[in-house]
Amino acid sequence: MTEHLTTHDEPLDRVSAEWSGLLQQCGEQVPFVTPAWQQVWLRHFQGEKNLRILTLRDGERLVAVAPLLCNESAEFVGHHSICDYMDAIITPGFERAVLTALLGRLASDGVTHLDLRGLREDSPLLPALLEAAASAGYTATKEEEALSPNVELPATWDDYLGTLSKKDRHEMRRKMRRLDSAGDIQMRIITTAEEAAPLLDTLFHLMRISNHHKEEFLDRPGMQEFFRDMTVTMADAGMLRLYALYLDDVPVAMVHNLDVGGTLYMYNSGYDPAYSHYAVGLMSKALLVRDAIESGRTRVDFMRGDESYKYDLGGKDRHVYRVLLEKA
Repeated sequence: MTEHLTTHDEPLDRVSAEWSGLLQQCGEQVPFVTPAWQQVWLRHFQGEKNLRILTLRDGERLVAVAPLLCNESAEFVGHHSICDYMDAIITPGFERAVLTALLGRLASDGVTHLDLRGLREDSPLLPALLEAAASAGYTATKEEEALSPNVELPATWDDYLGTLSKKDRHEMRRKMRRLDSAGDIQMRIITTAEEAAPLLDTLFHLMRISNHHKEEFLDRPGMQEFFRDMTVTMADAGMLRLYALYLDDVPVAMVHNLDVGGTLYMYNSGYDPAYSHYAVGLMSKALLVRDAIESGRTRVDFMRGDESYKYDLGGKDRHVYRVLLEKA
């Protein structure tokens, strides 16, 4: 099959529509490898790095896209502290052929080192990459990079509660009752750029006061500008679902999600510690899970990190890997 594939460098704008179509064919979609996300990340963080959108075609048919930053080394477009997952997009059944052709092209272009981070355990690229490396003259090393808890959603909220441990189920119900008794509770769901943009200052404030690591994240150069641009961009692409929990019209918790292919990817969140008695941080996420079930989503991905609340909500670990390739 490899001899029928041709490899090209193509401008992102020219291939983005086909790229989006390819994603529809490739199983579970990931927001960080959509053209919309890649474009906004590049606007803020590409700097002097050399962008290559390598495509593989079978005739005129697009079968794979590999968004890379390249010189003598190569890495995926993105950064593991901002993009929880990274990957190439490959038509099912073409993985080995694509990776053989792609690594051969990179080797002939003088790329001696690849550092591919953010690969989920179920990425079809992982086994194909390890198999194809040797034929292109690379040695490959795989290492675990992070844990990423997920919860698969059943048909009803009661079914979901039944998946929790007895202790977690009891705590969930107790905390729900306490929150319900606190006052006028509203969970607002924001999906448009016009609604979301004015709320970002509130989200940033809640992130800062709830966790010093989130404060450090926001204080990184260019991060707030990126976050604002990303939120508007993803909303315009139909991939934003921002939850805001209000108690007596006071915003006490917010959760920023990317909504793609039936999965909610929980990107960031914050809450007001003054309302910790009502567990508003955890409850905002529990209410999010309930809404996801009721609105027909099939999974909530809590993404990188092993924070205890993810397991309290029924999260099961999925592994994220890093693959290093060196020219032999």
